[in-house]
Amino acid sequence: MKEKHKEALTLLKTARGQMDAIIRMTEDERYCVDISNQILAVSSLLRKANLSVLKNHIETCVKDAYHDGTVEEKLEEVIRILNQYIK
Repeated sequence: MKEKHKEALTLLKTARGQMDAIIRMTEDERYCVDISNQILAVSSLLRKANLSVLKNHIETCVKDAYHDGTVEEKLEEVIRILNQYIK
């Protein structure tokens, strides 16, 4: 696996484990606030993973696009993602 994706993969695997725990908590009818707090924690992990992926994209694909003349297209992709991210 490429080194650049290790951080995102670790975050995603952690989120997956927490999701399984949230499902069990919900099935066990645990306290709603506890479930909600865990959902927020997973959301945070997913945001961090997404930022890690975008950072790597900028450092590799966008940087390479600068050299081959296609940087505008790559920047538009990043801007579209960031627009979705801040909604």
